[in-house]
Amino acid sequence: MSEDIIVRNCSPTLAGLKTGNMFSCFFSDEVEMRDSIRHWNSLFVRKGLRMLPLRFQDNRALVYVYRVSRLSRDLKDDAVCRLLREMGYETEMPERCIVQLIRKLEECGEFPHEIGLFLGYPPEDVCGFIENRAQGCKLIGCWKVYGDEEKARLIFERYKKCTDVYTAQFAVGRSVDRLTVAG
Repeated sequence: MSEDIIVRNCSPTLAGLKTGNMFSCFFSDEVEMRDSIRHWNSLFVRKGLRMLPLRFQDNRALVYVYRVSRLSRDLKDDAVCRLLREMGYETEMPERCIVQLIRKLEECGEFPHEIGLFLGYPPEDVCGFIENRAQGCKLIGCWKVYGDEEKARLIFERYKKCTDVYTAQFAVGRSVDRLTVAG
């Protein structure tokens, strides 16, 4: 897995602005995928990040990069806990929630839309997306907004600026390790 794909898809998480990002990546086989993820985790661990394969199918992996401390904090939010419990999650331990999410991705035909909670999306927007079946949102950016449109617009702008800055820094030789903020 190239540094470029991580920078393009995960800059806000690398910078400490966002809980997590997901992206799809091609691998020749599952062994290559696991070796690559193990390599990245050896670099990310000291900065408080983790990379996990959420699903591997047809030589493509759905990869999740997240900040451990931010996910723990997000999953303590009352609205997040309530929504996840309604969907059958045990919310006491973030790691258990991730395992349950992976299981849902494997077993369900439909994509589990609560995944937005693992990416740091506002619970009112995740709930709105689910209840409205992805229709009638106020704004579309990194996610569909059903709640505070102005706040979301500012966040989208921050994420875009961060990605632009990180992409430019990467283009002039700055490594993912150097771009990743500890925390």
